Amino acid sequence: MRIALVSPYDLAIPGGVQAQVFGLGRALVAAGHGVVVLAPGPKGAAQLGGLDVVGVGRSFAVRANGSLAPVAPTPGAMLRTRLALRDAAADVIHVHEPLVPGPALAAATTGGAPVIGTFHRARASRTYVVYGHVLHRVVGGLDDRVAVSEVARATLWAAAGPCECAILANAIDVERFAGAAAAPADAPTVLFVGRVERRKGLAVVLEAFAGLPGDFRLRIVGDGPEAAALRRRFEHDRRISWLGPVADEALDREFAAARVLAAPALGGESFGVVLLEAMAAGVAVVASDLPGYRIAAAGAAALFPPGDTAALRRALQSLLSAEGEHDRLVAAGRLVAARHSFGDLAAAYAARYAAVLAAVSRGSARHGPAH
Repeated sequence: MRIALVSPYDLAIPGGVQAQVFGLGRALVAAGHGVVVLAPGPKGAAQLGGLDVVGVGRSFAVRANGSLAPVAPTPGAMLRTRLALRDAAADVIHVHEPLVPGPALAAATTGGAPVIGTFHRARASRTYVVYGHVLHRVVGGLDDRVAVSEVARATLWAAAGPCECAILANAIDVERFAGAAAAPADAPTVLFVGRVERRKGLAVVLEAFAGLPGDFRLRIVGDGPEAAALRRRFEHDRRISWLGPVADEALDREFAAARVLAAPALGGESFGVVLLEAMAAGVAVVASDLPGYRIAAAGAAALFPPGDTAALRRALQSLLSAEGEHDRLVAAGRLVAARHSFGDLAAAYAARYAAVLAAVSRGSARHGPAH
């Protein structure tokens, strides 16, 4: 089967949706399928992350859902997407976030091959709801719809109205994180991985850690608009290391060396891939009690009220100092992470692709562009 995966976001810029596109694409290739990826980026074909990628135009950072999204919402990018899909001659078009202006929206409405849409967004802002109402016909015109969690499906329904939508949770490269060699650690370490912006809650971890007595370490992987101000504010605490963005191999070592992962997001999380990555690496997780994180953790993380610095400090103190609860979470987390491999996700999507193609051949699919 030949599959065109369409990303709404520039694949050269790290992000949760981008990681899912890469991981799913590689797993589909490993299963014997042909895959081409279309995304914002320098125009033309290239190899990126082990996949054939067609860039359809330069991306711009646009504020959305409390973050900055690298999108290409231009008529030129949409036209190039449609032309690239024509050249790709795919059996199935799989669009991530079909309502995002640019390549995703163009692919969702281009026709030619059956279209499957995967919805990731959590939190339906007023603007998104209005936008979804305008484009509800796009959602209805898809041949199949999938959300990454109940939270993402509820967000879709709030914007575009109730519709048939299956749930396939996000995945991780389980073997990669489980097999990583640890970086040297001279004390029990808390790890934060994510974009340094308000929504991800790094300030909550820093405030909790600052009041935590003991010979512990906090290592921060990632960068973003709040990084400079937070570094100045906490520069007196020599236990804190600011690593910035790191390559995959270095990230794997950081996970393997950490004792606890802190995931303190304040909202807008449809799932929690970083939780699963830590669990696969044998790291205990403490996370904000958000619906998306609860779904991902499946009982294998210590949860605290979002933004509650004191509660996070207590959880960190316990997991850094005591063995019992820490070891229980590690054992439970490994089991949870093992259920979320990209290989299993690729098999589940391949089955849906086949079902859609069979429906098209019977003339019973919602095949073609939305009107």
